[in-house]
Amino acid sequence: MSLLPWLQQSWQELQNIPFNPLLSAILIICSLYVFKRIRSVKSNLPPSPPKLPIIGNLHQLGTLPHRSLQSLSNKYGPLMFLCLGNAPTLVVSSANMAKEMIKTNDIIFSNRPKITAANILLYGCKDIAFSPYSEYWRQARKICVLELLSLKSVQSLQYVREEEVEALNNKIRDSCLKGASVNLSEMLFATSNNIVSRCIVGQKFEDENGKSRFGELSRRVMVLFVVFCFGDFFPTFGWIDVLTGNIPSMKATFRELDAFFEQVIEEHKTSENSDNDHLNSLDFVDILLRLQKNDKLDFELAKDSLKAILLDMFVGGTDTTSTALEWLMAELMKNPGIMKRAQEEVRRVVGKKSKIDVNDINKLDYLKCILKETVRLHPPLPLLVPRETITSVKIGGYDIPPKTRVFINTWAIQRDPKVWERPEEFLPERFEDNPIDFRGQDFELIPFGGGRRGCPGMAFGVASVEYVVANLLCWFDWKLPSGNVQGEDLDMTEINALVASKKIPLHLVPILCSP
Repeated sequence: MSLLPWLQQSWQELQNIPFNPLLSAILIICSLYVFKRIRSVKSNLPPSPPKLPIIGNLHQLGTLPHRSLQSLSNKYGPLMFLCLGNAPTLVVSSANMAKEMIKTNDIIFSNRPKITAANILLYGCKDIAFSPYSEYWRQARKICVLELLSLKSVQSLQYVREEEVEALNNKIRDSCLKGASVNLSEMLFATSNNIVSRCIVGQKFEDENGKSRFGELSRRVMVLFVVFCFGDFFPTFGWIDVLTGNIPSMKATFRELDAFFEQVIEEHKTSENSDNDHLNSLDFVDILLRLQKNDKLDFELAKDSLKAILLDMFVGGTDTTSTALEWLMAELMKNPGIMKRAQEEVRRVVGKKSKIDVNDINKLDYLKCILKETVRLHPPLPLLVPRETITSVKIGGYDIPPKTRVFINTWAIQRDPKVWERPEEFLPERFEDNPIDFRGQDFELIPFGGGRRGCPGMAFGVASVEYVVANLLCWFDWKLPSGNVQGEDLDMTEINALVASKKIPLHLVPILCSP
């Protein structure tokens, strides 16, 4: 029998079979199961922990996800595939895998998932940190790097750091005269915020108690970025975030931020039109407003984009810097021998001068080792801002689908015992005569990320941290309020926010250094 008549006869026989709903359902389920098994075999995904129905691996994130993910990676490997609700997620926990991802396949991993908090707070992700990989992102990042965050720009703003750190020194000296303890965490946050504020908008926003009007908003933003939103993992159920209060809270914060930036922009426009001397003291807002009028600009810099970029600069520049300073001073209190050596170095270099200058900072080799060890042990962002694969890609021998979220667990990478000797200990000496740096080329130390999505504000933040710490160590000795000089029992618990600062603020008693 030829093929065509046989097909016709078979089709007629099938049509004569009475319809059976149960049999049809069983056939469909079996077909879907076979299709799923064939697809899973072909995809060759990285190892994955067992998951629960519907929620997948969400229950395994814990209250401090960077720690929970490290524990899981120790069992399932440096590349781990999770199902966080409906969001396929890759967790990278080794230097080798980070290098293969960032250096070898950087473009494929350069996109960002659009999360609820970033979409609301950042004008639809029109900033730099959370903006999708696009021509807009490339142009916006280029402007920020060239106009504010280049090495030349950072050096030109040294006078701002000097003035704000001198104000910090004076506050601490006043406390020394009273013999009182200080909330050093709050002081470091305020100083960082003032430096960033003056560089970006040309002024600081303090009340009569020295607290920044923008500081509380900034901290609220950092917490909102990590709250659990159903819409980020179950898009169909995004409406639940309204009922939980997350979206109303984000929108309320957004309205406050928007009003703040609207006021700043209008004040700058007025100042530009009325003050001829204003041309000699342009801040970042002035530069953006001038670029906004530039017909030769390769992309449209709308007001919402301008505001989103400003929020990036404020939040990223303030919280990461103050957090690094806070952890550094906490580690020095726990390690008095290291503090003593650092103080001796600073005081030897500065000598009898009344002020520390940039040339002094460049000579503080041991202080630079302390900073490296601080951001190794306490990266400000323990989980870097998530990326998203643009297309399918093979990494570590595994197939990664497109639209997969990717978390680089810097906290785990920088505590990897296969790379670091005694990884849980604070040992700045490990960086003496050691070429490893945090500029994004050594993947065992990437607190600022790397590749196209590396932090563009690294030089700005490092300059502030080095100058503040040098002053704290040069002019003051420190002890705990309890009277102890060292703090072996100092609580080092982190809070869960986009930037992982100390849960309990650092309170210390300053003592004026004898000349």
